[in-house]
Amino acid sequence: MAADTAAYHDRDGYIWMDGEFVPWRDTKVHVLTHGLHYASSVFEGERAYGGKIFESRRHSERLHNSARILGFDIPFTVDEIEAAKVETLAKSGLDSAYVRAIAWRGSEMMGVSAQNNTIHLAIAVWHWGDYFADKMKGIAMTHAQWRRPDPKTAPCEAKAAGLYMICTLSKHAAERDGFADALMLDWRGHVAEATGANIFFMRDGALHTPTPDCFLNGITRQTAVKLAKARQIEVIERTIMPEELGTFSECFITGTAAEITPVRQIGEFNYKPAAATEALVTDYSDLVNGKMKMPA
Repeated sequence: MAADTAAYHDRDGYIWMDGEFVPWRDTKVHVLTHGLHYASSVFEGERAYGGKIFESRRHSERLHNSARILGFDIPFTVDEIEAAKVETLAKSGLDSAYVRAIAWRGSEMMGVSAQNNTIHLAIAVWHWGDYFADKMKGIAMTHAQWRRPDPKTAPCEAKAAGLYMICTLSKHAAERDGFADALMLDWRGHVAEATGANIFFMRDGALHTPTPDCFLNGITRQTAVKLAKARQIEVIERTIMPEELGTFSECFITGTAAEITPVRQIGEFNYKPAAATEALVTDYSDLVNGKMKMPA
């Protein structure tokens, strides 16, 4: 597989697409694909460690659920997707890798209405190291201009491509200002998440995390909760207001790409990754690398 710096459209290898392996450079869709024009696509981001995709089946099940929320059915069962991911990972020759499954409406109909479009599915695997260059010392974040929408205005329970437009805008703005990421509020002004990861805060021995009522309850987020509880750390899921940000001692974000990443700064507020964050980073690494079992 090509180096991380290679353009994603110009790499060696194969991508699984609609039931067969296609040379990487030949996996193309038409410019009038509905998923491009109207964001009718859903996806999953997954990581493989030591040749095994972490929580693979849960990701495949969520992909199916996301598609149903967007009003279409993926023409491959969860079991078939699981088998295809295993084959694609093996064909990549990679032991540790990022896995991207994506489903979308095709190009038979062009317009807001596209009930008869073919549903496609593709799975790609590539090498991807740490999501953040300075992960271990903690990343610096800023405040996002854009907010997570009201669930009555967007399908927030789906991992849908369209929901990430404001995330891209927010992360681009953060990086222009020298930050690694941005903290997004929700439409009510409550603390929500980072642009592609959930967020946790430590105060007085307890972890506090926003209630995921307008953003994804991430699989890594759920794993972090289990790991914390296994260490007898209290986890409090609640509404967190932005004026509380200065009252926390530690902070970290969670996601498939981010894994568990310490945060040292959010705008004017500073945090110091300490015992709780360091323990959970270690536990997560041990878990995904098969050195410990998933806590109950």
